[in-house]
Amino acid sequence: MPYRVASVDLEEDLSHRVPPPLLAQRIAAEKSIAARAAEGGDEIVVTFDTIVVLDGEVLGKPVDLDDARRMLRALSGRTHEVVTGVALLPPGERAPFTFAVTTKVRMRELTEDDIERWVAKGELLGCAGAYNIESHLATVESTECFQNVAGLPLCHLWLALASGAFGEVEGLTAPCAACEAARGEVCELGRRLTEKIAHHRR
Repeated sequence: MPYRVASVDLEEDLSHRVPPPLLAQRIAAEKSIAARAAEGGDEIVVTFDTIVVLDGEVLGKPVDLDDARRMLRALSGRTHEVVTGVALLPPGERAPFTFAVTTKVRMRELTEDDIERWVAKGELLGCAGAYNIESHLATVESTECFQNVAGLPLCHLWLALASGAFGEVEGLTAPCAACEAARGEVCELGRRLTEKIAHHRR
């Protein structure tokens, strides 16, 4: 589908004492309102915010390399949650529609050498939890959303746009097959979500 990308300079406050899904939705909503104010236009604004949750502690982007090392040591060999908040702001609306997707992720055991090799790549400061799943530091089951951890829950976004709640969206196609082809794996969750809309349209 046609789209354009814009960035907004927004400080992300992770100190709100609300459940992580609500926190991610709140930040995504703030981004959508800021983007509309900065860009204007008559398009649907779609914004996201991703956080990592370990034992109830919210991990955002590390402030420096020592903070990144701390996060990676804490995550090593353990299961945590990645929560992405999504906000969709249609033209003419003042408040966005929001939802959150949570994915359980298993981090492999990381040695100090593993951590230093990842630090040396220079990518970790821009990642919630100090890692990205494309680097193969962590894995998800086929019943979980891999793309949510990568930062964009494609099938869930497609489900929201295909629901008709935002009118007819031009060029919209289900992403499940393309996602499976790119990863070389079957996604049980994506197929279930795709079938949900297909069944609704019958």
